[in-house]
Amino acid sequence: MPTALCVYCGSSSGNHPEYIEQARAFGTEMARRGIALVYGGGKVGLMGTVADAVLAAGGKVIGVIPRQLVDLEVAHAGLTELVVVDTMHQRKTRMFELSDAFVALPGGYGTMDEMFEMLTWAQLGLHRYPCAFLDVRGYYTQLRAMMDHMVAERFVRPEQRESVWFGQDMTQLFDWMDSYQGVHTPKWIDRSSVKA
Repeated sequence: MPTALCVYCGSSSGNHPEYIEQARAFGTEMARRGIALVYGGGKVGLMGTVADAVLAAGGKVIGVIPRQLVDLEVAHAGLTELVVVDTMHQRKTRMFELSDAFVALPGGYGTMDEMFEMLTWAQLGLHRYPCAFLDVRGYYTQLRAMMDHMVAERFVRPEQRESVWFGQDMTQLFDWMDSYQGVHTPKWIDRSSVKA
């Protein structure tokens, strides 16, 4: 089981109460299992909901936030630890360094950027940590189909796709992380596309 879980999710709460409910339930379950939260350090949207839930249940929360966003007054002031960095690149690197698993709740461009960077790093063998999408209200159904299409079109190896978890059940997600065995499958490079 991971000891520090990096959660990527929206700085918005979305259109449906279920997004907030599931974010709150996820944070509560993390604390119950003794897993620290690493996240983007904000007090707004699903980010703030997850952090507040972990804290309310007695868990540990480490936020990592660029100075620019602190200045815009969206930093969460009540965290166990708030790490302030200069750039978004530093933020993503520090969150990676502090974590040993990665989960995406619903979110927008930033969530996709951060999660796909972790998937890319796993593809390149830079880490062997579990990566998962909690598919609240079918939010990630079309993304899952797109990733399957990447495999069908031979841009992603089946083993790489199969190493990424999608689902709606939090218990199944935590059980999957608990038994996860990271195996590096080299990136798929077609020799015909490489000039001698």
